[in-house]
Amino acid sequence: MANLKTFMKSGHPPTLFAAFLYFDFSFAVWVLNGAMGPFISEQFHLSQGQVGLMVSVPTLAGAFMRFPLGVVSQYIGRKKAAIIEMSAIVIALLYGFFFVKTFHDVLAMGVLLGIAGASFGVALSLGSGWFPKQYKGLAMGIAGAGNSGTAVAALFAPRLATHYGWQHVYGFAAAMMLLPLIVMIVFAKEPPDIEHQSLADHLKCLWEKDGWAFNLVYIITFGGFIGLATFLPSFFVKQFHVTKIQAGSLTVLATLTGSATRVLGGWFADRIGGITTLSVVFLIVIAGLFGLIASPSLLVTTLLFMLCFAALGAGNGATFQLVPLRWPITTAVAGGMIGEIGALGGGILPNLLGQSKQHTGSYSTGFIAYAALACLVLILLRVVSRRWMKTWVGAGGRALSDDKVMAIAAD
Repeated sequence: MANLKTFMKSGHPPTLFAAFLYFDFSFAVWVLNGAMGPFISEQFHLSQGQVGLMVSVPTLAGAFMRFPLGVVSQYIGRKKAAIIEMSAIVIALLYGFFFVKTFHDVLAMGVLLGIAGASFGVALSLGSGWFPKQYKGLAMGIAGAGNSGTAVAALFAPRLATHYGWQHVYGFAAAMMLLPLIVMIVFAKEPPDIEHQSLADHLKCLWEKDGWAFNLVYIITFGGFIGLATFLPSFFVKQFHVTKIQAGSLTVLATLTGSATRVLGGWFADRIGGITTLSVVFLIVIAGLFGLIASPSLLVTTLLFMLCFAALGAGNGATFQLVPLRWPITTAVAGGMIGEIGALGGGILPNLLGQSKQHTGSYSTGFIAYAALACLVLILLRVVSRRWMKTWVGAGGRALSDDKVMAIAAD
């Protein structure tokens, strides 16, 4: 309790809460087509390959928009960037409510839903910007727990679609986006941790080796999270022939687990180090993916997905404990770049699973391929982290004290 009070006093909780809501509702909008996948698939008689494409379009579109928004936010302010983005999301959802009628319209709407996916770097940097470095992991974990928006979408979208039609869900979502928009306008304050640098300085992380190591890590942790979250409703319906609402409820169980452990991942990373936490995370994810290959019962499959999501969520929190330590001034830009590549990775798993099912009759090949990729990234992490612990981070990935940072800089 004392540590919690110290944490709260060290920053600006209203801004952290506003950032959480902003990310949570944006995330829910971002995965909306995935949550409604069984309804859209039924209406347009889609193949599993088409379903994989449909749910990955918002992910890919959001990925491409993340980095530019992160850069812009450094010049106009993160609060202002968040307000502009949420206003654009409302307009996009109204377009979906009035004009989406065909499968091609759904794909086009997926691009517009990508606007919501751009919120990542701004939300985390805004939420953690008021907190000192020893609490960055926890603050980013709390803001990043907004990926619980996947659970919000999976819980409510199928029920609303059943009673009102899936096109009307866009209209309901537009109305709900007004809540985080108002909270952001009224309660959030722009953090002081900003330094006016040139565009070239902001973009340095694009060609730094460390940045690309983080990108690969996040392709697994976040790419796996968002990829599974968008594909699970369709997976449960196709694999186990449950109802659309039941598929949404099962998806909620898995995604909520991952959202909760994001906070724990940041908390553990602050204490035992982000590198150590990520290493454990990868081993659990790999084991979980291999467990899914056998295509067991619905209960076992759901539990395995919950295990995978728990590890992936913790991995997301651990990754962004390390990011502000590596890029303390340009966290939003670096986070935007890493989030962009990670989100692009979110398009890999739905397409792997969709194509695997369509061409082999089983999802096993898709799970095997992703597990193999995770093994390669884990090996890379263990190799490059040896240099990290000699330069900008402590043992296991813990934050260095100011004295140690100055000593390393002097060497």
